[in-house]
Amino acid sequence: MFSIPGKQAVSITPAAASRIKALMAKDGSTGLRIGVKKGGCAGMEYTMEFANEINSLDEIFEQDGARVMIAPMAQMFLFGTEIDYTSSLLESGFKFNNPNVVDACGCGESIKFKDLAELEAERSGE
Repeated sequence: MFSIPGKQAVSITPAAASRIKALMAKDGSTGLRIGVKKGGCAGMEYTMEFANEINSLDEIFEQDGARVMIAPMAQMFLFGTEIDYTSSLLESGFKFNNPNVVDACGCGESIKFKDLAELEAERSGE
């Protein structure tokens, strides 16, 4: 598990917490698991799924009744990310404000992260 003592891996806005809590109640799930996978034109994509079980290696974050679980392989890539929920006339959905992203495709669904060695150096303070 990747973490820095005293610092949360991710944060969620009140709007995101409210939406996650409502969806958890509707679905009857334990929480929202977020991760990353290879795909899309920029190389990586976020994944989100409601889960009924907590993986022992998940990083868990709870706020205002909302539970977010970060999949083990995604923890380094998501560290420092703020998750928001926005709703407008044309669209609504979760938005990831991730300081580790260096590029994104035009549609906003696919992202490219900083080099793994660069991420590790930043986290260790080098």
